[in-house]
Amino acid sequence: MNPPSPSKAGCGPFLLLGALHAAALAAVWVPWFLGLISPEMALSPPSWHAHEFLFGVVPAIIGGVLLTAAPNRTGHPPPAGWPLTMLLAVWIVGRLGLAGSAALEPLTVALLALLFPVALVAVAGREFLLTRNGRNLTILAVLGILVGAQGLFHWELWRFGRSVHGTRLAVAALLAWTVLEAGIMPGIAGGWRKARSPSHPQAPSSRVDGVAMGLGLLALGIWIVQDEGILSEHLSGALLLAAGFAQAARLARWRPRHAPSGRSVAVLRVSCAFIPAGFLLAAWASLGGGTAFNTAALHAWTMGAIGGMALTVMVRTAAGHSGAAPTASRLTTGIHLAVAAAACARIAAALDPQRTMLLIPLAGALWVAAFLTFALLHGRMSGRRASGAVRPAPPD
Repeated sequence: MNPPSPSKAGCGPFLLLGALHAAALAAVWVPWFLGLISPEMALSPPSWHAHEFLFGVVPAIIGGVLLTAAPNRTGHPPPAGWPLTMLLAVWIVGRLGLAGSAALEPLTVALLALLFPVALVAVAGREFLLTRNGRNLTILAVLGILVGAQGLFHWELWRFGRSVHGTRLAVAALLAWTVLEAGIMPGIAGGWRKARSPSHPQAPSSRVDGVAMGLGLLALGIWIVQDEGILSEHLSGALLLAAGFAQAARLARWRPRHAPSGRSVAVLRVSCAFIPAGFLLAAWASLGGGTAFNTAALHAWTMGAIGGMALTVMVRTAAGHSGAAPTASRLTTGIHLAVAAAACARIAAALDPQRTMLLIPLAGALWVAAFLTFALLHGRMSGRRASGAVRPAPPD
């Protein structure tokens, strides 16, 4: 008996499911937050919202990217057939478990939700440990931390009714990945400049990068346990402030002013800019700005940095998988700008509560539009790949 058709499409279904779930997440959460609907769930709106983004949407996207890129990273073919179908199935089971959490025991919900990340770590770990490639092991470590963060999230939810440390650990793990790897921006920017502006080459790695990464990781570690009082608010704020300026300096070293960037580089800059912005907002919260700035920082990191970078990698992976050139078109540039605008609207909603009823629906609409458009674009590219009719991308 042949496996179901999704398994024949490579690992693209994870990108499609991740995009659709990202759109559905906002489409459900916004009216729930506004009190227009009240789904029967054991989780509060903020808890469900955070869980499904950090442990539903992002792992699906990471899974799609990793499994699609497996041949290039490991030299082995990606999972296909029944193994891929089972991975898709356990991801869907996890989402159904959260949706039906009101009728299930907390332990059952947690176990169902953990099935996919554990399976993904097992599949990716088997392949990546053989390569002993540092970048692959970094990704594997991030996945492992996400599994631990998700377990902590469910324990805190059962014990206290909400999760603080589990949520922050997941955000920090994903953000640390972007800080350590700086996404894929330096390589893309360097290649763009080498081809179009050889007189202004990409700046090589220096101590600035090392200091920025070290400060960023240290500040994130303190931010995770900030409520425990390990450091004073002012010391925590000073460390977050230093990390924010260091990340901004690192971003500036990528020489944005020396050459007019192509769209591929420009959209990456926008996503990366939310990293120092989040640190600076979190610093201001610690230095007396209040919890609103912490909320703003959280959404700068999740929607702006992680969401924007995830979408960038999704677009490039889908293009590469379909045989198209991985450059940004006007449509994909619009998608990235919509996510950035959604993040800005959500940050503004945190800082200006009087306009919450306007800004949160605006942020949700932009987010839904961006990810639904990607889903349609991904379907179109997959159709072209299946028919062999792949058109080259326009100049970047």
